[in-house]
Amino acid sequence: MIADSTASPAITRDQSHALFAQTMGLVALTTAFFALGAYIGRDMAYQWGWLWFIAALVCLIGLNTAVQRSEQLAIGLLLAFGLVIGLATAPTIAYYMSTNPQAVYQAGGATALFIAGFGAAGYATRRDLSNLARLLFFALLALIVFGIVTIFVRIPNGDLIYAVLGLIIFAGFTMIDFQRIRHSRDIRVAPLLAASIFLDILNVFLFFLRIFARR
Repeated sequence: MIADSTASPAITRDQSHALFAQTMGLVALTTAFFALGAYIGRDMAYQWGWLWFIAALVCLIGLNTAVQRSEQLAIGLLLAFGLVIGLATAPTIAYYMSTNPQAVYQAGGATALFIAGFGAAGYATRRDLSNLARLLFFALLALIVFGIVTIFVRIPNGDLIYAVLGLIIFAGFTMIDFQRIRHSRDIRVAPLLAASIFLDILNVFLFFLRIFARR
């Protein structure tokens, strides 16, 4: 969890800018490690993905514990998370690259524009968005249930509905996470913020991949 805002004095504007630069630099590094994992695991069987997803969850739990204790350990766990989540999703990305590579490129471009737009909006807005977090969390749980239902029940355009709703939910999460950078009072939380933003990017990419692959 991000440290309580009352635990330390407010950081200066220069420190806030430094936190933004450090966070986005870690996001870029995590994305690079994700790409490396996706390349290494491109020929891996789908069954191995569950093991790597569990490993990614362990890295996230460790990151939450390490962020207030050791910056180096937190960064190491963040990059390890990027690598193993890349391994976990490698078979899926490899499948699309072999069957519909244009969808992958389109999803990547759309994701960049999506994150840049909603991230800038969240960072710039003065309205407190933290109250939306709980609503978005329950909306995400409902989306997961809807996704499970579509596996067993045929719903017209169910896959498209799932992806569009997912994009709406993660537009909110993206705005909240970028606003947290500006409002954070603890400069040590950069790895944790980077993990949240990377997860936004990854989910948005996968939702766009579902949409563009339909073509």
